[in-house]
Amino acid sequence: MQPHTDATLHALAEEAVVYAYPLYEMCRMRAATSPQRTDAAGEAPKPLRWCNVFTHARQLLGAGKSRVVTPNNDTLYTNAWLDLGEGPLVIDVPDTAGRYYVLGLLDFFTNPFAHLGQRLTGTAARAFVVTPPGWRGTLPAAFDAPGARIEAPTRWLWIIGRLLVDGPQDVPAVNALQDGFLVRTLADWEAGRRSAPRAFDPACDPKAPLTAEHFAAQVNAALRDNAPPAGDAARLARYAALGIGADAGPLDDGQRAALQAALDTVLPRLREAQSGRTTASGWVQMPLVEGSFGDDHLARALIALKYIGMLESREATYPMAWHDAAGEPLTGQRRYTLRFAPDALPPVDAFWSLTMYDTRDYMLVDNPIDRYAIGDRTPGLRRDADGGLTLHIQHARPDGEAAFANWLPAPEGSFYLCLRAYVPRAELLDGRYQLPPLTVTKDSA
Repeated sequence: MQPHTDATLHALAEEAVVYAYPLYEMCRMRAATSPQRTDAAGEAPKPLRWCNVFTHARQLLGAGKSRVVTPNNDTLYTNAWLDLGEGPLVIDVPDTAGRYYVLGLLDFFTNPFAHLGQRLTGTAARAFVVTPPGWRGTLPAAFDAPGARIEAPTRWLWIIGRLLVDGPQDVPAVNALQDGFLVRTLADWEAGRRSAPRAFDPACDPKAPLTAEHFAAQVNAALRDNAPPAGDAARLARYAALGIGADAGPLDDGQRAALQAALDTVLPRLREAQSGRTTASGWVQMPLVEGSFGDDHLARALIALKYIGMLESREATYPMAWHDAAGEPLTGQRRYTLRFAPDALPPVDAFWSLTMYDTRDYMLVDNPIDRYAIGDRTPGLRRDADGGLTLHIQHARPDGEAAFANWLPAPEGSFYLCLRAYVPRAELLDGRYQLPPLTVTKDSA
């Protein structure tokens, strides 16, 4: 192999950062979201955390209440980090009696490789077994049922579950369902007993500055625990020159400088990059995500940075609006309408909603009526005379009862919108259905 010049090392470092950023982000999110205590197991000895256990958000998210960017306000989240290092794990799910839910399973490279729930496995009570990579043991006959066995691509997995909530009054019913989601070892499942969670050391400060040393340490630890796809071997052999790899030691000065320069260059570039394609009406249609990103490492890194935990597109798609019909950035200094023509609401088989976010932090926007999203389950929406639906998007309270009923409050400054479409129909994914444009009605002044 030819020795690296400074220029080639820096180019390689930028490529490596794009490839490895999702691993870093998974380490960071595992440290930030795995529980320090559970009701059953109590407090984990510091600095340990618990895995192989579900934890639940018990209230709908409001402003400043999420650790995940672009969070939703339609569902309650259920979260679990699974370590398959000691063998298969069983996931028990309750009967949701037709209520929409999904458990999205991410491998440690952020591929959304499996989905459990209404769309694919129904809403009846059942058990699923998750087997480690390469596991060839014998399973009980109960797991011969279609969809009951899930082969994990990596040792560590992140499950992000979503259960539909029809407003604050529905929260207690969903809380009761959440308690029916369990993680058990295969032996405990066969014996009919609960499992204790497992303690582990995340070995990551999720708030630490993103230095080259911190990045390499997290990525290399992730690679030691989670074997990459066989096709990545040659790529990772090249990254060894940067101190990236399962067997890598401490960074030397040249590696540190190259990685730090790449982090300082690549991440701002990713933040500014557009994900997906812009439609004629100004909406950005998310790239179609399937069970694996394959070799599209740039798309994988973009989604890890901006939308980590994203479901595959057939489960949910998330068109985004950053600009109005004239191409101007959305701002609370203006007032907008979004009008759906009669019989032209977003085509979905589950539900849709429009959620407001502040561009400064990608989070929900605090507002005087505690409305963070508006959609097909919002009570009291007023239809237009012809049966259409006009939503009012602005900072100030609108005039008139109908406009107020259909108001999605905006911040004073810049914002963006996410149209969440759960179980979208084909026409929404292939572009035959076009969302209407955001039209400026007036400046707010």
